[in-house]
Amino acid sequence: MSILEVKNLSKKFENTEVLNDINFTMEEGETVSIIGSSGSGKTTLLRCLNFLETPDTGIISVKGDVLLDSDDPSTLSENNIRHKRQHFGLVFQQFNLFPQYTALENIMLAPRLKGESSEAEIRERALKLLDLMGLSDRSENYPHQLSGGQQQRVAIARALALQPDILCFDEPTSALDPELTGEVLKVIKRLAMKKTTMIIVTHEMAFARDVSDQILFMDSGIILERGTPDKVFGNPENERTKQFVQAI
Repeated sequence: MSILEVKNLSKKFENTEVLNDINFTMEEGETVSIIGSSGSGKTTLLRCLNFLETPDTGIISVKGDVLLDSDDPSTLSENNIRHKRQHFGLVFQQFNLFPQYTALENIMLAPRLKGESSEAEIRERALKLLDLMGLSDRSENYPHQLSGGQQQRVAIARALALQPDILCFDEPTSALDPELTGEVLKVIKRLAMKKTTMIIVTHEMAFARDVSDQILFMDSGIILERGTPDKVFGNPENERTKQFVQAI
């Protein structure tokens, strides 16, 4: 059974169709990269998967459990959606750390609010995540005391703290300079090697080719091509995909 199944997902903003009949699945442990030009619908798709936007039509299922069905109003209630967001962890372009909290406190905050573990367990897991990010020595630093790359790594640890089924990245390096981009991509690659289930919206094509199990190429709200990195980058079938690959 696929860990994620998306069927017939569509979304309009006023009269503009941003997503048009999106269908795809992914398996547990896979890394899926979503690529395409700006305005192709990549971020909107990610926001729909995380219930930050509500699709007009479609079904989203995780581990066989239907989280959202546009034909079933009971799946669209705010209480349901708040709970279902916990299946996904989201790392934004802008790090969105709470400036009044240390790196460690930023990671511990959501598990504390969830209230399912003891303070000692929450702290221990947060420290392990900081270690995984290479930031053990920065636990007591506030966001303004961290570089952009360090802040993004704290944001990744924070997203992992609730142990989501699927970790999502929305262009996680777009706000970083090339040197800091490299340190964040190394962390994501390490997570891929650990078979963390991930969806990555990215403009880093070499990275997407290197780290992904499958690539989705989007254009004008449609998935035009889907396949392995070798297929999408090396032998694309769609003419628009060929133009995109040649341009990069």
